[in-house]
Amino acid sequence: MDIDQFLKFGQMGIETAVLVSAPVLVLGLVAGLAVSIFQAATSINDAALAFIPKIASAVVGLVLFGHFMINRIASFTTWLYEHIATIGP
Repeated sequence: MDIDQFLKFGQMGIETAVLVSAPVLVLGLVAGLAVSIFQAATSINDAALAFIPKIASAVVGLVLFGHFMINRIASFTTWLYEHIATIGP
């Protein structure tokens, strides 16, 4: 197995990880930004206030994008098992 195949495996793995984690992370970022703006505007400095919207947005992200995430992970795993026979001396 040459270095190009290793790089392809790594590239596909990183691409899958980014695409699977992006929806939840982006929704959490948006919720955190909205809460931060709200806290700055109202001068409320309660740390617990930020956690509930972030958790809710993560749950919403998993519900909305869960099907895509599972399909992407399954297709990567299938692709990896199909190409794993090429690894070797």
